[in-house]
Amino acid sequence: MNTAKLVPEHAELVAQLVSGLCTRTLHQFAEESRQDGESLKDAVERYEIDYAWQVLGSDRMRDATVCALEARLQQPATREQRARAAEILQSAASVQAPGLLMSFDNDVPEQLAKLLGASGAERQPLLAAAAAC
Repeated sequence: MNTAKLVPEHAELVAQLVSGLCTRTLHQFAEESRQDGESLKDAVERYEIDYAWQVLGSDRMRDATVCALEARLQQPATREQRARAAEILQSAASVQAPGLLMSFDNDVPEQLAKLLGASGAERQPLLAAAAAC
């Protein structure tokens, strides 16, 4: 497989995904909770908040992304597509600052499915076969 082309494309997809994330510091989230008149504990439970790196790297996020991709493609995701979604989520998780928080209730799966569909992820097996020749 020609990884020289995939590495820049991977980096670009990660950058696009990360640029659209809605993250907050604990201080920002606590201030918003205070303004809403609720305790931080209640807000964290209600919004299912965790560290951004944890949310992005979770099985739950990967599975939701694969479901969104399958809905977009109107067919089951291939092993390569599943792996690619997981790799992009893991890369996005790895570049998050340790203290950033985000909610599981977000549009990351739809955003990434759209990016993968637009990038030609559904053609990845064909590209791999062509590069092997």
